[in-house]
Amino acid sequence: YRISYDPTRYPKYIPEAYCLCKGCLMGIFGEENFHFRSTPVYMPTVILRRTSACAGGRYVYTEDYVTIPVGCTCVPEPEKEAESVNSSIDK
Repeated sequence: YRISYDPTRYPKYIPEAYCLCKGCLMGIFGEENFHFRSTPVYMPTVILRRTSACAGGRYVYTEDYVTIPVGCTCVPEPEKEAESVNSSIDK
């Protein structure tokens, strides 16, 4: 995890996941398999964002919806043949 910091947000600190490997660790010895790729998993959440307004000597906050990476998962890599067929269709 990495810690995201924003002084105008509540909470100011938010842990964000990031994937350490390009492929996925699989098998009994945890070898990296490049037929799969590590992809972040996101979760929408609500934070409070400080505005420039002030009410009664206190900051005013508004709700803000953000998407935060909370973990990683494995997804299969597309087949190379399928990519070349699709790219010729797109042309």
